[in-house]
Amino acid sequence: MKRIVVLASGNGSNFESIVKKTREWKLNIEITALITDNKNAFAVKRAGRLKVPVIILHYGDFVSKDEYNRILLEELKRLSPHLIVLAGYMRILPPFIVNEFRRKIINIHPSLLPAFPGLNAIERAFRAGVKYTGITIHYVDEGVDTGEIIEQRCIRIRGGETLSSLEKRIHRLEHYYYPRVIKDLLTEQSRSDIII
Repeated sequence: MKRIVVLASGNGSNFESIVKKTREWKLNIEITALITDNKNAFAVKRAGRLKVPVIILHYGDFVSKDEYNRILLEELKRLSPHLIVLAGYMRILPPFIVNEFRRKIINIHPSLLPAFPGLNAIERAFRAGVKYTGITIHYVDEGVDTGEIIEQRCIRIRGGETLSSLEKRIHRLEHYYYPRVIKDLLTEQSRSDIII
């Protein structure tokens, strides 16, 4: 059984899509825990409904960023995941965590990296007037959205598009492709073998 740990800070819609798809596909993959830095994250409610164990490391309860990250590392080592999936996790992992799990941490970003790294990527792409945007799934390294790209998917920004409609289209892309890339990584299947 391949073990996944998901890190999330907010809504958790990508987390839910990953749990549902891996179960629907009856894969030899288990979401062993959701770890959140935010005790009020809606992802916690989703995890309860999906019966996924939750570990709350509320950031405000720690004396320092270093203390928080060291406890996070201890939890991750205890869980011994095959893959750590960032799904709306709003903190930058420190080098000592990245090095411990090199090429075992992935993230999804709502732009075509290297364009629009960091926060508010969908809105920044929309305001910039670009014709195309999309999503990037990448390995996590020590930078901000600078890791090796695993997969990108592109969409055209339509005439008359609103920020809200673009956000919905980006989220649909995320929910479709993130579980499939995870499946690919953990089952070592080629892209053509991914269940659609």
